[in-house]
Amino acid sequence: MTDTPLLELKNLTTVFPTRRGLVYAVDDVSLSLQSGEILGVVGESGCGKSVTMLSILRLISAPGRIASGQILFQGRDLLKLSNREMRRVRGKEIAIVFQDPLTSLNPAFPVGEQIRESLRIHRVARNHLSEKERVLQLMSEVGISSPMDRYRDYPHQFSGGMQQRALIAIALACEPKILLADEPTTSLDVTIQAQIIDLMRRINQEHGTAIILVTHNLDLAAEFCQRIAVMYAGRIVEIGTTEQVIESPQHPYTRGLLTCIPRIAAQRTRIEPIPGNVPDLAAVPPGCAFAERCSLVEPLCQKERVPLLEVAPGHHVRCMRVQASGGVK
Repeated sequence: MTDTPLLELKNLTTVFPTRRGLVYAVDDVSLSLQSGEILGVVGESGCGKSVTMLSILRLISAPGRIASGQILFQGRDLLKLSNREMRRVRGKEIAIVFQDPLTSLNPAFPVGEQIRESLRIHRVARNHLSEKERVLQLMSEVGISSPMDRYRDYPHQFSGGMQQRALIAIALACEPKILLADEPTTSLDVTIQAQIIDLMRRINQEHGTAIILVTHNLDLAAEFCQRIAVMYAGRIVEIGTTEQVIESPQHPYTRGLLTCIPRIAAQRTRIEPIPGNVPDLAAVPPGCAFAERCSLVEPLCQKERVPLLEVAPGHHVRCMRVQASGGVK
């Protein structure tokens, strides 16, 4: 990996106007992705993970909008591109795999034709025959057996795991540099989940594709990702290498997520859920968004906006109790 990020978000903020005021779905988020890296973005439902991915591709539906920040891809700010220029990036340079294949695949078209569509739009293949050969190759690569026979099958004729493989084939059609995987295993059973993760790992290793995995499963992120960013209420609260975040978590929210994971151990341990609820994103407290649920809260936590502090090289935490020299007090 080079020192220059392939993708870099700088102070990205995405808002949605509501009757109760502006909802800050993504609030001043900064993170980077190196070429060939696998980055996990972890957090509870509603913390802003998926909106961050949609913001990268500029797919925020009105009245939502990206209010401020930069999205730098190979040094270019995607927010400054025209709609036509951005369409050239989507699918070809940066592709996305959504969590629900049934709502992502068009039920009226054969799966093979839906994979071929991206090739046609971006004019990757020379002709129709080359496009079909590429589709069959992709179907085989993602583990869809008998691709020639299944080319004309419709989505409802595929199992959930095969539908997800078809979505991955669509995303990989133009050999993108970045794959955004938004909860790609949520609706699948454990065995199929493992197969999909193994497939994405092979894609990363064989093609050098950088991957951002969005998940609420911290165990999955620990197994698959090289770095992990933990989000809460639209903000990054901790980011570092997988070892730093899992073995030495500094933010109380990260620690809370880890205690919620069931463990198979000789000694019986109790699962400790995080008390309270995620705050209303239209009325996030002025200080730390996690303050009302935190057992370590201090008066200062509820008054001042907390910056990300570096507690170790590459390990940043958004917590008032963190000291730059060595973690939580």
